[in-house]
Amino acid sequence: MKQLPLADPGLPNHRSPARYLWWVARGQSRTLAGGMTFGILWMAAQAFIPAILGRAIDEGIAALDGERLLRWTALLFVVGVVQATAGIMRHRFAVTNWLTAAYRTVQVVTRKSADLGATLPKQLATGEVVSIGAGDLSYIGNLMEISARFAGAIVAFFVVAVILLSSSTVLGLVVLIGVPVMLFALGPMLRPLHKRQSAQREAVGELNSLGSDIVAGLRVLRGIGGEESFSKRYRSESQQVRKAGVRVAGIQSVLDAAQVLLPGIFVVLVVGLGAHFALRGQLSAGSLVAFYGYATFLVLPLRTATEFANQLMRGLVAASRVIRVLKLEPDIIEPETPVRLPEHGDLVDPASGVRARDGLLTAVVSAEPDSYGTLADRLGRYDDTSEVRYGGVTLASATRADVRERILVSDTGSQLFTGVLRAELDPTGRRTDDELLAAMRTASAEDVLVALPDGLDSEVEEKGRSFSGGQRQRLVLVRALLADPSVLVLVEPTSAVDAHTEARIADRLHEHRGGRSTVVMTASPLLLDRVDEVIFVAAGRVVATGKHRELLASTPQYRRTVTRQTEAEEALR
Repeated sequence: MKQLPLADPGLPNHRSPARYLWWVARGQSRTLAGGMTFGILWMAAQAFIPAILGRAIDEGIAALDGERLLRWTALLFVVGVVQATAGIMRHRFAVTNWLTAAYRTVQVVTRKSADLGATLPKQLATGEVVSIGAGDLSYIGNLMEISARFAGAIVAFFVVAVILLSSSTVLGLVVLIGVPVMLFALGPMLRPLHKRQSAQREAVGELNSLGSDIVAGLRVLRGIGGEESFSKRYRSESQQVRKAGVRVAGIQSVLDAAQVLLPGIFVVLVVGLGAHFALRGQLSAGSLVAFYGYATFLVLPLRTATEFANQLMRGLVAASRVIRVLKLEPDIIEPETPVRLPEHGDLVDPASGVRARDGLLTAVVSAEPDSYGTLADRLGRYDDTSEVRYGGVTLASATRADVRERILVSDTGSQLFTGVLRAELDPTGRRTDDELLAAMRTASAEDVLVALPDGLDSEVEEKGRSFSGGQRQRLVLVRALLADPSVLVLVEPTSAVDAHTEARIADRLHEHRGGRSTVVMTASPLLLDRVDEVIFVAAGRVVATGKHRELLASTPQYRRTVTRQTEAEEALR
C-alpha cells in the first residue's frame, strides 16, 4: 500500500464527508475500476444464465434437438466458468479495496494527529480518535468493498431489462419501473437510520473516552477506592450505548426485512405475469423458465443496491468523524519565512524572566508547582503566544521541526508504547548498545534491564504497564537522554523514584549532559543541590537566581517551597 507523506498536498482539507469519501475513492481508482470491471462481468454472466437455460429448453428439449441442446449446454458451461473466474477476481479486488480504504484512513488520521501534536488532546477526546480506528475505518472500507458489486448490480439490471423487453414488452416495463419504485420505497428509512447511527457513534466515542480515562487512572482509582464509582458511571454510559444501538437495530431490522419482502413481492409479480402470458400462448416454456430465473436473480442486484445505500449512510457517518479530526488546526503556526535556529545559545522566556544559560544544568523551582507544565510548553514552543528566544532567535520564527530538533520537552505525561524496548528507547535506531547502556546508567535504570528476560530486546506492553511507576519514569528519562537535543527540558523527572535512586540520577545527569543545556523543573533538594544554577519563580515571574544553598539562606519563600513548610511551621524551628 502506498505510504502517504507527512505533508502530502493531496490530503483532504475540506469539511464534507462526501468529498472525503470521494478523495479516498480517487486515491484507489485503479483497484476500484478493477473491482467494478470484474463485478460487472461476474453479475452480467449470471444475468445471461436464465436466457441460456430458456433457449436450451425451447430449442433443445422441446424441439428434441440434441445438437442444439449440447451447444447451449456448452455455452452455459463457458458462462459458468467466466462467472466463477470473475467472482474470484472481484472478491480479491473487494478485499484490496477494503484494506486500502481502511488503512489510508488510518494513515491520514495518524499523520494529522502527529501534525496536531499537543493540540489534539486539547480539542478532541481520546475516545473520538480511538473510535475511528475501532469502527469507522471498517465502514469506509465496506463502502469501497461493495462498490464492485453495486456496479455489477446496475449493469445486470439493465441487461436483464433489455432481455425482458426483447421477449415481452410488458414484463420488461414491469422490471424497469418496478425496481426503481422499490428502491425509492426504502429511501424514507435511510435518513432516520443515518441520524440514529450518528447518535450511536457519538455515544460509542464518549464510552471509549471514559474507558481510556479509567484504564489510565486505574492504579490511582484503586488507591483511593474509586473503582465502584467509576464502575457505576461506566455501566451507565454502556447502557446509553446499548440503547442507541437498539434504536439503530430497530430501523435496521425494518430495512433488512424490506430488502427481503419487496424483492419477494416483485418476484411473485413477475412470475405471475409470466405464467399468465405462458397460459395465453404468448410465452414459451423456456421463456417462462427464463423469466422465473430473472425474477429470482433480480433479488441479488436489488439487495445489493439497498445494501450499498445502507453502507453509504454508514460511510458518511464514519467520514464525518474523520473530518472532525482533519479540520482541526495546530495551535502552532509555521512562519512564512522561517529562520534557522543556532546550534547553541541561551534559552530565554521573556514572560517569566527565565534564562537557561548555554551548557549549564539549570533547575527551575516554582512556588506554584502546577505552573511547570505551562512554562515547559512555552520553552518547547507548544504554546505559540510567547516570545521565547533561543540564541537570540525567537522560536516562533523557526519551523516546528527545527524547534523539536533543538529543544526536547519530557514531561510527566510522557508514555511508553508497545514494542521492543530497544526501539522504544531509540526510535531512530542510531544509538549503539554502549550509548544505550550509558543512558540507562545515568537514569539508574540498570535494575530494570536486568529484570527483563531478553534485555533490550524484551517486549514492552501497552503504556509500559508491566513496569512500576518509577521504572517507567526512568525509562522515559533514558529515551530523552538518547535523543541528545541541544536543550533538554525535564519536568519532575524523579518524582516517582526513591531518594537513593534520585541521588544517583542527580550525580550522573550533570556528567552525561556536560556541555549541553538542561533545564530541570523540580523542587527536589537532591537535584537542586547538584545543578549549576537554580531559578526560583513565583506568581509567574523570576524572584531569585543562584545556588541552591544560597537561595535557602537568602530567600524564605524559596526555602518554604523546597522544604514544603508553612510560615508557621518555619517559625517554630
